[in-house]
Order: sequence, then C-alpha cells, then structure tokens
Amino acid sequence: MAVAIRWMAGPDDDLAGNVLGHLVAGTMIPLLALIAGTGAIGPEIDDGSIIYLLSKPLSRYRIAVTKFVAATGVVLVFGVVPTLIAGYVLTGQVSRLALGFTLGATAAGTAYCALYLALAVLSRHAVVIGLLYAVVWESIIGGFVPGAQALSVQQWAMSLTQRVIGDQAAELGAKAAVGLSTGVVLLSVVTVASVWYTGWRLRGLRLTGDE
Repeated sequence: MAVAIRWMAGPDDDLAGNVLGHLVAGTMIPLLALIAGTGAIGPEIDDGSIIYLLSKPLSRYRIAVTKFVAATGVVLVFGVVPTLIAGYVLTGQVSRLALGFTLGATAAGTAYCALYLALAVLSRHAVVIGLLYAVVWESIIGGFVPGAQALSVQQWAMSLTQRVIGDQAAELGAKAAVGLSTGVVLLSVVTVASVWYTGWRLRGLRLTGDE
C-alpha cells in the first residue's frame, strides 16, 4: 500500500503522517496486538489445554512473561518493522517522521500486548472487549472527547513519536494529548501491571481447565 501511495503521490511528509498516524498507529498496531495478545494464551484457556502448561513446575509469572514476549515479538515483526519500511517508502528516507512513528508503534504494541494478554486470562470475551477499547474508546470517543485521550495507549505512545519528530509533529498529525513523561510512565505501568496480573491470574486457575 505504501508503495502504491508513493507511486501516485510522490514523497509527501503530510500524507505519510496521515497514513502512519491513522492506518498504522490507529488501526494496524492495536488490532495486530489484539490478535497476538489474546491468541498467546486465550485458546489454551478456552480448550482447557492450559492445564498441561500449568501442571509443569514453572512459575506462573514466568509463563506470563514468556507469553508476553512471544506476543510482542509478533507485533514487532509484523507491525513495527513494516511501519519503518512504510515510513521510508512514503518519505523517501529514514526520516524523523519514520523513526518517530516506529518508536511509537513499538511502545504502543508492547503495552497493547500486555493489556490484551491480561484480558485473555480475565475473560473469555477478551477479543470483543479489546475491540471495543481499540475502536470505540480510542478511535471514536478519544477522537472527540479530549479527556478520554488521556486514557489512550495510542496517545501515550504518540508522546514518544512527537518528541522524535520535533516541532513539525502537530502539522504531521503526531500531536499527543499527554506529555512525554506522563506517556512513558503510563505505558510502563500498564505493561508491567498487565503482565503481573496475568501471572497472578494464572496462579488462580484450577487444573481442571475451568477459569
């Protein structure tokens, strides 16, 4: 898609900002992380095969971290790397715009994976809940209600993108609703807390296959 856009419009930072901001940061990364995060452990819980993993002498927190790393790896390979490539194709160089959105995609993808992993051990409807958060809260409500943006993983990650891009961030569609320090702290807290909760929740699962 990036190649087609570049071929039709030529190198254009404004267009690149819109594509990377809305299509990549706003859609691709959240949905990919939802699939990877819930898919890392959700199916095992649903079909009861998680009991075989839990029967092994492994720390539940170690299992949680392993699942988190696996899910994040999927997002890095299929989401973050393509973001950098798309940024390069759209701008014609490894620009601050491309690097900024790549860093933001990395941070957001990591936090999303942890959050959706926690949802997977919390509810059998994790995919639906995750979709509601990504689509309804972040894209719809967050797009029209300024206060809601402060509770958006996308906006927290955008603070990193904004810092890398610099003064042109606002005109390129990379203006974050929160400051850099706030964004980094919230991303870190959500990521660590979600992985911890996943491990804690796994400790409470019975070896009968029931939640």
